[in-house]
Amino acid sequence: MSEQTVTPGAGVTPEETGAPVTPEATVAPEKAEVPAAAVAPEEAEVPAATAAPEEAEATAAPAPHPVPEGAPPLPDAPPVVAAPADAAPRPPRRVLRAVARWTAAALAFGVLGTGTAFGIASLERTDVPGLATEGDGRWDYPELSLPALPAGSPRPFSPGNPAEIHHADLRELLLPAPAGAKPDKKLTGGWISTETFLDAYREQDRRSVAQLLKDAAPRHIAARGWTMPDGTTSRIYLVRFNSTAFASLMIDDLNVGSSAGTPLARTDTTDLDPAWGSANDIENLSSFVFTEQAPFGAEHVRQAYTLAGDTMALVVHERPGKREAARIPFQQTLVLQNQLLA
Repeated sequence: MSEQTVTPGAGVTPEETGAPVTPEATVAPEKAEVPAAAVAPEEAEVPAATAAPEEAEATAAPAPHPVPEGAPPLPDAPPVVAAPADAAPRPPRRVLRAVARWTAAALAFGVLGTGTAFGIASLERTDVPGLATEGDGRWDYPELSLPALPAGSPRPFSPGNPAEIHHADLRELLLPAPAGAKPDKKLTGGWISTETFLDAYREQDRRSVAQLLKDAAPRHIAARGWTMPDGTTSRIYLVRFNSTAFASLMIDDLNVGSSAGTPLARTDTTDLDPAWGSANDIENLSSFVFTEQAPFGAEHVRQAYTLAGDTMALVVHERPGKREAARIPFQQTLVLQNQLLA
């Protein structure tokens, strides 16, 4: 019956973080600061950044190189601007670089963490290790679509069809077999005879059911069956009558309601299935769902009748052995078939 990688940012330089960077001061040749190597040992212990402006200016500068004769005079050097006495000392560049590196690392981890969280949130639950859930046993049915109607014919439960007649080909309203199914050679999805339909019931009850069909005079009977790898056999019968009244009468005559009515073949004690609730019902349709109770015979049977306007549906799942026919695939099959009829 449906599915992101975030690359962390590169390292951030101090200029990109907006942190203040101490500019290089332009010093006049006659007042340039003496390099650290030229300072006496007792003066080198004081950091250059913390030296007073008066001491920096008082430091003797090396004599400038003489200007050759005939060369143009050197331009005047811009004046040295002394830092205000009350200005706070600027942090060393090593501190700025360390702050920048930590900021870049924090941003990178933040982006990476956000990307990881988003990636996990966008995955299916079964794609995340530790959160995977086991399959619930549903069968893999193909995508369903309603068949085309004859020109001018309404859907069975539309306002223009008060008689609730199915105008589509009944065979095209049959649920297709799921993936992995082995088709039934007798129930191929086409028309079947009344005798083939009677094979669904116990041999001792077939005569009475045949009389009911003769009285109700169904127009068509179509059926499809298949067997799954686990041995579960599925059969679906669609019986269309001349009116809704005949379809409803057939349900009543089979005594379907609070009990499963006329027993199906290879069944013993069959009761209402408590696992089927009103939330599974589809508007305009009435379903009666039953399951065989333990102890059962050589196989376990689940069955359901659905009244859908002029059509009665019978859905049967049968599994040989001592294990019950799985509930979820049976309900899935019934709901999908009802959707096609609705």
